[in-house]
Amino acid sequence: MEPFDFVEIKVPAKAEYIGVVRLSISGIANRMGFTYEDIEDLKVAISEAITNAVKHGYNETGEGEITIGFGVYDDRLEVMVADHGGSFNLGDIKQDIGPYKQDDNIEELREGGFGLFLIDALMDKVEINSKYGVIVLMTKYLHEAEVGQNGDQISTSQ
Repeated sequence: MEPFDFVEIKVPAKAEYIGVVRLSISGIANRMGFTYEDIEDLKVAISEAITNAVKHGYNETGEGEITIGFGVYDDRLEVMVADHGGSFNLGDIKQDIGPYKQDDNIEELREGGFGLFLIDALMDKVEINSKYGVIVLMTKYLHEAEVGQNGDQISTSQ
């Protein structure tokens, strides 16, 4: 398995903690070299995923925890949002996860799946595991690296 750093954050299932997680993803993505636009997309996507978890995972009672995991790789950032407070066993999650398809019956996963459509539009890959609560796994690639590999990169000298 390729080397990566894993950062895990647990927050109460309350909307007021979304800002804390947005700051975290912004800091991690900035350190990785993501563009401003990509960082904004990541912040919106994680906000949607957490809002979904707060609303549907705990029926807005504010009880319970949301666990957010960041897999930091050389070429991508994988973000997991789980509407239960358990720690992530990445092996288990990746084994049980499947791609999110827009024709999936969202009602089976969670009512009000609009957030998933937005997340799907902003991220490069979205996968869902609904075995234990709902876990959304979102992947965003560092696009500069991809462009560079294709040989299409425009070099500018300053």
